[in-house]
Amino acid sequence: MQAGRWNLAHTKSAKKSIRIIGERRRRNRSINSAVKTSIIKVEELILDKELEPAREAVKQATIALDRAAQKGIIHSNNAARRKSRLMKKFNAAFSSES
Repeated sequence: MQAGRWNLAHTKSAKKSIRIIGERRRRNRSINSAVKTSIIKVEELILDKELEPAREAVKQATIALDRAAQKGIIHSNNAARRKSRLMKKFNAAFSSES
């Protein structure tokens, strides 16, 4: 939604805050999307039973989650929970093979 078209704000400061919120949303959306993509990639590799690519993808997903938490896009507990769930899936799938 464009900030100017349906803008119900009247004061200058309210209009500015709407503009800033829009900028933050755009910035955060790309990082959130990257996090979700990396998690999906890990889950697909786990389903395909590919150990080494999955291990590398888990590392990348962990880095992406930590970065998102560090920037305040997701809460640190949320990142920890997601990492825990990923590692649990990874270990369950490859516990007998390693």
